[in-house]
Amino acid sequence: MKFVGNIMAVLDGIHPWLPAITAIVLVAIGAMLADLLVKHQLRRLARRVAGSAGTWDDILLDSGVFSRLARAAPAVVIYFGVSLVPDLPDSAITIVRNLALAILVLVFMRTISALLTAADGIYELSPRARQRPIKGFVQIAKIFVFVLGSVLIVATLLEKSPLGLLTGFGAMTAIILLVFKDTILSFVASVQLTSLDMVRVGDWIEMPEFNADGDVTEVALHTVRVQNWDKTITTIPTHRLISTPFKNWRGMSEAGGRRIKRALYIDVSSVRFMTTDEVAHFRRFILLKDYIEAKEQELNAYNAALPGPVDEAVNSRRLTNLGTFRAYIYNYLRNHPSLHEQMTLLVRQLAPGPTGIPMEIYCFTKTTDWLEHEAIQDDIFDHILAICSEFGLLVYQQPSSGDLAALVPD
Repeated sequence: MKFVGNIMAVLDGIHPWLPAITAIVLVAIGAMLADLLVKHQLRRLARRVAGSAGTWDDILLDSGVFSRLARAAPAVVIYFGVSLVPDLPDSAITIVRNLALAILVLVFMRTISALLTAADGIYELSPRARQRPIKGFVQIAKIFVFVLGSVLIVATLLEKSPLGLLTGFGAMTAIILLVFKDTILSFVASVQLTSLDMVRVGDWIEMPEFNADGDVTEVALHTVRVQNWDKTITTIPTHRLISTPFKNWRGMSEAGGRRIKRALYIDVSSVRFMTTDEVAHFRRFILLKDYIEAKEQELNAYNAALPGPVDEAVNSRRLTNLGTFRAYIYNYLRNHPSLHEQMTLLVRQLAPGPTGIPMEIYCFTKTTDWLEHEAIQDDIFDHILAICSEFGLLVYQQPSSGDLAALVPD
């Protein structure tokens, strides 16, 4: 210290301001060296962390926790070094120290923010993250950190008590509520979405009001991002998921079966009773043998119980080609290897209309994959449409130009 004092005395003899300028330069150089030294040590620590097993350390490094923390070293050097500058007014020292403390608070704010980001990234590695995303809560924590840090920075610069500033903010509650209205709504919505397990990352949702139809890729505080099937991105305000109806297809995925609900339309004019030869013909069908035998027993018992003779065909119940076709479809689906045996399987006839008689198929595939589901569905209807004529039935379709041309003579 005596040596430094002698040097300062020599400099003061050359020029009165020279000692102060030299001290300021030395403090600045010390701050730069501290920054470089701390960064170097943190890099070594980071390399050690990165060399360990697991991916959480990589997330910690990518979030910038160490690099942001290194920014605190220059502020610490300036805070303690400014008092060593000779002939510097106390007011100037106070201002510089306050600025250094404000920078320290800002550095710690950004470091905590990066640490929260890393914590969210590490949490997303766990399977539970898809069911209970915490990104919204992390963003709330960041807002709290930055609000508290801003109060501390202002209090440090003004040399006021943080509690006094917070008391003053109480009088601004109405303004704060107005400014942070969307944030408050989004926070409440995030809590409800998470607690009620309404939406998870990876869910397929439909929300027609926002033209959203696809997978949820992110559940954040203010927005929920949906990647539509055409690869576009729809951003939905989080609070709208509480106030607006939407469809979540997660139940279908968890059930392990995807529904087929489609009808083919039978021309009414092709529906008729079957002849004896046709009944004998269909008795050879493996899928219809049991049905025809059981149905004939039922019809014979019914006809025998009639009060009068059944010599006329009009007086008896008989097999129809439409009913036999419906039984064939049901047995075909029941024996289909790609359909779910434990879920609903129906083949039902709906009310006739201008386009014929709807024969609706209602069943579930064993897979929920879209491509496989469509392939199974197409294969089923290919077979049904091809075999329809075997029963003497016609599939209804509106007249085309070819049909009209056939009616017009050359």
